[in-house]
Amino acid sequence: MIINLSILFSRSMMKKPLILFFLFFIIACTALSPKNSDDLCATFRENEEWYDDAKQSSDKWGVPISVQMAIMHQESHFVADAQPPRTWLLGIIPWFRPSSAYGYAQAQDGTWDDYLDKAGSWGADRDDFADAADFIGWYSNLSNSKLGIAKGDAKNLYLAYHEGHGGYQHKSYLKKAWLKRAADKVAYRARLFQRQLSACKMN
Repeated sequence: MIINLSILFSRSMMKKPLILFFLFFIIACTALSPKNSDDLCATFRENEEWYDDAKQSSDKWGVPISVQMAIMHQESHFVADAQPPRTWLLGIIPWFRPSSAYGYAQAQDGTWDDYLDKAGSWGADRDDFADAADFIGWYSNLSNSKLGIAKGDAKNLYLAYHEGHGGYQHKSYLKKAWLKRAADKVAYRARLFQRQLSACKMN
């Protein structure tokens, strides 16, 4: 059988622009974290509206910006559509995700529904920064009222955030060394973020 290589070549060349278009489209739509997510001032300068959103949540719920942002950094590194990685069936087939956590705040479906209902935030989206910041403020305020955790106590607010209020009350985190390390990181980052905010004077 004789194959006309010129025809195959011309057809493949015609497909390339279409492939490149879809590649650029996917890249453009992928939510990326800020260039320097460890520097809160740089993050706010890169996303100017984020500071106002975080401050509005802080003013509303009384939770410091540095604490809210430290929790968000730990949960998603400021990636809008962050999700837990999928498990793999037989090591080769992408399977279910371990939880329904999604968005900047990694809020799970049930908790987010509670927020929509009780905080009067119908229409809020987990991949919207302002809504995610408000959610973290709301949940941390609940942790304060239900569990007596100070609103500036980033470590224990994060433990309650991750384990839920019932889990925190039963001290489920004591059996999770990795979670205690993560909470220590949140506390450290909250202090770091506060120093950065004080130095760059975003107010």
